[in-house]
Parts: sequence; structure tokens; C-alpha cells
Amino acid sequence: MPEELPQLSTETLRQWSTLSYPGLVKELCTLFIGPELIPRDVLNGLIDQAFSRFRHREVVHLSRLRNGLNVLELWHGVTYAFKDLSLCCTAQFLQYFLEKKEKHVTVVVGTSGDTGSAAIESVQGAKNMDIIVLLPKGHCTKIQELQMTTVLRENVHVFGVEGNSDELDEPIKAVFADVAFVKKHNLMSLNSINWSRVLVQMAHHFFAYFQCVPSLDMDPLPRVEVVVPTGAAGNLAAFPGVVWPPPLQPSSQKLSWLPG
Repeated sequence: MPEELPQLSTETLRQWSTLSYPGLVKELCTLFIGPELIPRDVLNGLIDQAFSRFRHREVVHLSRLRNGLNVLELWHGVTYAFKDLSLCCTAQFLQYFLEKKEKHVTVVVGTSGDTGSAAIESVQGAKNMDIIVLLPKGHCTKIQELQMTTVLRENVHVFGVEGNSDELDEPIKAVFADVAFVKKHNLMSLNSINWSRVLVQMAHHFFAYFQCVPSLDMDPLPRVEVVVPTGAAGNLAAFPGVVWPPPLQPSSQKLSWLPG
């Protein structure tokens, strides 16, 4: 977790407003990942590599509908889940540090469907990582199950378990509660509160805002309402109010935040 949260000026927002989605991710990451951790040119290369397999040239695209309604398309990754966006970057960062330190980790993931397939896709074939995925038998869509069970890589291990996704979280929590066991086997998770995932997901909201507002030369800045369809509210954890200037703060509404 970061030790402090930066505050962005309106001028910075104006400069960022013309950036592509990958460009925004790069700028956001440099706020929290200094050159002493990952040199800027290397960081840019990792992010470019992470997004290289996305089907849309913009990576993320805003579709404009009627009456001011817009849809932010977050499904252009390999597994068609929004989690492809953050997990592909997280895996690149993780692999960089593991190679640098000559270490190996085993990633343990419990999934209801989309997290498992996106996590597998992001780390499959990585020499410094193995991944163990627990999926609830009969509770995933067929395509998600196939995305997980048809990956023939030596570092990918998928197990079907009885119960739903909430129930399979319990043994995983018990494993990570055993600190000595975790250290001995170099275990880690890639759940929705992983800071790297939250960091990359902030770009969704910045990109949507910049695409929707007519101009950033207004005072106060224009309002935009963002509605997030969600299961466990993981994507809501990435609202960028903590780094935006005071006129742009998250609302208390359950499924949206309102700049303004």
C-alpha cells in the first residue's frame, strides 16, 4: 500500500485529458512506482506488453449512446473480463520483480469465474510463477470454466471444488492466516484488493471522465455520474477521488461516484 496519496492539480488533469488509456495507466503508475523501483522506460514497456493482446486498438473504448448515456467497454481483453486490464499489468510488474530478485511465488486464487481465467491468462507460462486456481464446480459459466481448464501450461493448476465461491474462500483464508506456511512456500494472492490492481483500475474512471466532459477549462469542473454494475464491489474500490483535487470527490451513492 502507498504511504501517501498524491493530489493532482487541474493543470495535470488537463494534460492527462488527451492521453490514451495506456498513457493514463503509465502516468498513474508513475505516481506510485518510482524510478528506483522500476525505471520509467521499463515501466512503459511492461504496460505496453500487458496491453499488447487486447482486441481493440484503444484497449478501452467509450461507446456513446443517446441522451448523454455512454458505455465504457472494458471487455476487449483475452478473457472478455474487465479484470484483464489490471491483472495483465500486475503480472508484468510481479514478473519483473521476481526476475530481478531471482525468486519464485505460487499464486493462490479462489474464483467465481472471471478472476480465475483473467489471472491464469496473465501469468500462464511465466517462469517465476505458478498459479493454483480453485473454481466452484457448477457455479461458473461454461466459457469461464473452459478458459480455466483448457490452459495446458506447466505453471497452471486448476481444481474444481464443492460449494460456491464464498465457501471456497474460507480454506484460502485459513492458508494465508498461517504466516509460517505462506513464507515457506512463497504464497501470494491476486484478489481484488491487491494494490496494483486497484491502481490500474483507477484509469477506468479517469478515462471515462475525460471522454465524457466537453472541456476541463470550466470552473467548477463538469459533473459526470459513473454507474458501476458490480458483484462484490471490487471495481468500486478504484474510485480516484483520493487523488483528484477537492472539486472532484466520490459520492456516497452505492453504485456510482460523482465528480463535482
